[in-house]
Amino acid sequence: MPGNTDIWHLYVIRLAHDRDRVLTELTAAGIGAGLHYPDPWHLTPAYAHLGYGRGACPVAERAAGEILSLPMFPHLTSDQQGEVADALRTALRGQ
Repeated sequence: MPGNTDIWHLYVIRLAHDRDRVLTELTAAGIGAGLHYPDPWHLTPAYAHLGYGRGACPVAERAAGEILSLPMFPHLTSDQQGEVADALRTALRGQ
């Protein structure tokens, strides 16, 4: 929308298989990927008082185990983006 600007916060992908292995390979390649939200909201201490347990939100639980954040910041260059993409492609070939 007009007047809105990007916040350059997270670039999240979803991997149905081997997310942790891909993260390990990206890290070994010097790519600063991470797990920013490893737990779904209903299983975090902040919402424990609501009484939702494992299985209450299966889609959120599955997503939490599949998402991976790639580097994202305002000064990420095109070359750096290419390095991230290349490292991700290499890691995905190992699946």
